[in-house]
Amino acid sequence: MSQRILIVDDERSIVTLLNYNIERAGFTTDVAYDGLEAVKKCENNDYDLIVLDLMLPGMDGMEVCKHLRSSKIDTPILMLTAKDDEFDKVLGLELGADDYLTKPFSPKEVIARIKAILRRVQKAAPTDFQSIKVGDITIYPERYEAEFNSKVITFTRKEFELLYFLATNKGKVISRDQLLSGVWDYDFVGDTRIVDVHISHLREKIEPNSKKPIYIKTVRGLGYKLEEPS
Repeated sequence: MSQRILIVDDERSIVTLLNYNIERAGFTTDVAYDGLEAVKKCENNDYDLIVLDLMLPGMDGMEVCKHLRSSKIDTPILMLTAKDDEFDKVLGLELGADDYLTKPFSPKEVIARIKAILRRVQKAAPTDFQSIKVGDITIYPERYEAEFNSKVITFTRKEFELLYFLATNKGKVISRDQLLSGVWDYDFVGDTRIVDVHISHLREKIEPNSKKPIYIKTVRGLGYKLEEPS
């Protein structure tokens, strides 16, 4: 069965172009022309990836992305925008987008990004489902969850992949560039702020006091490490 892609854009000429080329690449497609329609379709259908325009009527791409992630819909998102704005890029990734492409773009580039994201998702999925225990935290790879003192903690897909990567390298100092490569498998032009944002989100979920972390430690000038609390 071919993988299913949802295309979300209010410009019908772009939807037609994307639809033609994505189907030609062997995928099945569905379309939405505004943010509210996209959210409704994502809530009622399973997609392997969403191509999401930033500038949409009613509910823009950022709002769609935020709503899907808060609803625990972790379908990979390739965000499209006419803005070449670094802040928008980081904010989009912070809200849960997997990649970012600026208009105008070539259809070949879109297909290449789609395939790269799907490869990254498959590669990042845990293959060893044995639980990992660090202090009072128990990580369950098969459920994309963890427990802290028997209380269940849920994560976005990318948050969990980051936690899992740190846990499987427990005690090791991992640089931000290594985390970008190991978790995102993508070079965000040397911009490691997305790593710091996700580390902050993880700390809010697993640390007793996120301002004084005892699990995820910052090693100044080097990166981060996950360790047993002292």
